[in-house]
Amino acid sequence: MKKTGTVSHIELYVTNLKETRKFWEWLLVDKLNYQLFQKWEKGVSYRFEGTYIVFVQTDKLEPKYNRAAVGLNHLAFYVESSQIVDLIRQEVHERGYRELYADRYPHANGNDVYTLFFEDPDRIKVEIVSDERRK
Repeated sequence: MKKTGTVSHIELYVTNLKETRKFWEWLLVDKLNYQLFQKWEKGVSYRFEGTYIVFVQTDKLEPKYNRAAVGLNHLAFYVESSQIVDLIRQEVHERGYRELYADRYPHANGNDVYTLFFEDPDRIKVEIVSDERRK
């Protein structure tokens, strides 16, 4: 039985499922311990413990996603150390993804938090935050 209040899943509509899978499989499966959960022609999901994230190809491409408008602003994920944040940052650049707030890295979220911000192919903001506090 799941605990009351636990997030079951998050579902996001995307403009290009192939590009989305490339991005999110790298991040979720390779870096954050998620597993491929479900896969079908127009969608895919990834699970970590009892929660899963779903990405579905949409045919409605307008209006484009805007994290400053009403709706989802970003997804944030913990990692165990600042070294993992640094590694993910390096790979973000190697893969050609867009880092956000690079001039304030690694403390764009505050002086005592080691954090990386970047965008997925639909410009959804992703935050990777170390569970360590700055010494």
